[in-house]
Amino acid sequence: MDLALWIAAGLMALVCLLGSLKMFLPREKMAAMGASAQWVLEFDPGALKAIGAVELLAAAGLTLPAVLDIAPVLVPVTATGLVLLFTGAVTMRLRRGERATIAADVIYLGLCLFLVGGRFGPGAFAG
Repeated sequence: MDLALWIAAGLMALVCLLGSLKMFLPREKMAAMGASAQWVLEFDPGALKAIGAVELLAAAGLTLPAVLDIAPVLVPVTATGLVLLFTGAVTMRLRRGERATIAADVIYLGLCLFLVGGRFGPGAFAG
């Protein structure tokens, strides 16, 4: 179970690290990446930078506290924040009628819920 939680945390950290590129890319360039990226046009550049910053902090919060063994409780706290972020993403996709592109956000939401449940449990960082 611990290995599965580490894999989930690593995958989500990678997803968040890639998502943090929102801080550096112009939104028009992001929107040109495909139909699933058209949502960025509904947000101000400042809001996109803020979302990117949250994702960058989440990438660090999912891995560093446990790896360094400094306040490992921050891992499930970070995952809880990501549950909120991806709940918002799923809601936004539903509101926009993007049912075809919602699958990734639902998977990410599920991985974050798995992390919350596994890392808040009694044997959170066993072995």
